[in-house]
Formats: sequence, C-alpha cells, structure tokens
Amino acid sequence: MDADIKYMREALKEAKKAYKINEIPVGCVIVLNDKIIARGYNKRESNNQATDHAEIIAIRKASKKLNSWRLDECKMYITLEPCVMCSGAIIQSRIKDVIYGAKDYRFGCHDSIIKLFDVDFNHKVNIRGSILEEECSKLISNFFKELREKKN
Repeated sequence: MDADIKYMREALKEAKKAYKINEIPVGCVIVLNDKIIARGYNKRESNNQATDHAEIIAIRKASKKLNSWRLDECKMYITLEPCVMCSGAIIQSRIKDVIYGAKDYRFGCHDSIIKLFDVDFNHKVNIRGSILEEECSKLISNFFKELREKKN
C-alpha cells in the first residue's frame, strides 16, 4: 500500500501539470520493477487531439522506452478512473495492474458507468480504485469550479 500511495502522489504531480495549462487535471505514471518508466498528463486541449489522455501518453512513452507494445509486467497509476478509450488501450497493451484515485461518474469504465475490465478478454487487468481518492477528486472538482467561475 505504501508503494501505491508513493506512485499515486507521482501521478498527482502529473495531474497538477495539466491543471497549470488549463487541461482537465488527470495524471498517470507507469511503473516497472519499482521504477517509473513513463509519465503522462492530459494534453487533449493543448494538442487538439481527442486521444491525448494521460494514460495514452504514458503508454506511448512506456512502449517506446521498452521497445515493445507489450507492457505486461507494468503497473499504471492514474488519478482518475479510466474512460473506455483508455481502458481499451490498457487491455491492449497488456498492463498487469491499474490503480486509480477518483471515480469518474461520467465516463468511468471500471466501477462507475460500465465494468469493462470484467469482460472476458484474453488479457485480464487487475484494477482497483480509491487510492488517495479525496486528493484526486478534489483536484478535479477545484478545476471545474474555477472553470465555471471564469465563465461567469
């Protein structure tokens, strides 16, 4: 559990980078053998790319670092429950474990909207949430609160 908190804090650092550039503050790190091999944060608005979610960016970096699309011994830490696109990429890249912070009641695919990780694909991901949930949730809530205040 201590390692989970340590790496979720690193994912939160990535999320704060997104926050600073007015992106939805979601951060991600990928860990192999107790070492971070890739980091990512949302850049969808900055890059005008629907696929530039934190998880996708981190998967690309990890694949490049390992020179393989198979990330089967890796753990991913994300500040927000993954969406359907990211869940698909996680399954396709064969990531072993996913640990996330806050639930995503609009797009979450583990526990909130659908249970995509329960589908009997040829690869099974170990996934669990609620690690530093309050901290992760508060960061996103504050972001949207500030966004609404700017519009008024």
